[in-house]
Amino acid sequence: MDLSTLDYTQLLDLKAQLEREINARQTEEKANAKRQILDLVKTYGLTIEEVLSKPATASRKPVEAKYRNPDDASQTWSGRGRKPAWVQQYVDAGFKLEDLAI
Repeated sequence: MDLSTLDYTQLLDLKAQLEREINARQTEEKANAKRQILDLVKTYGLTIEEVLSKPATASRKPVEAKYRNPDDASQTWSGRGRKPAWVQQYVDAGFKLEDLAI
C-alpha cells in the first residue's frame, strides 16, 4: 500500500482502523497467553501463589573479619568497604594494617 497516494482524511481513517485492529489483537493475545498459563498451571499442579511468588533469594553469609581492634576486641573489620574510624586512627598513628590482622 502506497501511503503517499492517500489524502489526510483517508490516513486518519486508516489510523483509526489500525488502532481498532491493534486493540482487538492485543485482547486476543492476552486471552491466549492467559489460557496457556492456566494450562501450564494445571499440567504441573501449581497454585496461583506458587506462580506469583518471588523466588527465594540466597542469603549471603557474613564475611569473616580480618582485622581486630587491639583496644576493643568486639570491634572487627572484614577489610571490605570504608575503613572504620579505629582502623584509620591506628594507620594514622603509624601502625601498619597488618598489625591489626587477626
